[in-house]
Amino acid sequence: MTIFLLTLALAATRFATEAWAAGAFAIGKCGVYGQAFDYAGEADALAAARRQCKGDCPTTVTMKRACAALAVDMANPCGAHGYAVKPRISSSLNAATRKCYEFGGKECVIRAWACDAKG
Repeated sequence: MTIFLLTLALAATRFATEAWAAGAFAIGKCGVYGQAFDYAGEADALAAARRQCKGDCPTTVTMKRACAALAVDMANPCGAHGYAVKPRISSSLNAATRKCYEFGGKECVIRAWACDAKG
């Protein structure tokens, strides 16, 4: 009976973690963004990220059991930027910074990052 209860508790914990494993970024010009993580679904996360954005954020990116990062060029915040979604935070930070430089950034730094329940 004890083993059954432990198995049931473990399954419930896993279900709860996976149920809240969606996130999103809404990205706009000049370094504006909105972010949301650990939502029940991608649509809810996207809506929350768009609400958080303090401007026009036409670019959206979702993550599920992953991490996302946004890098902007501090020499020209309205210029180059890059973003990435990867399984690990270190990979997403590196990829976002690399993309910012690829798009012409001179002093790219991480502006925001987030991981969902399993990222």
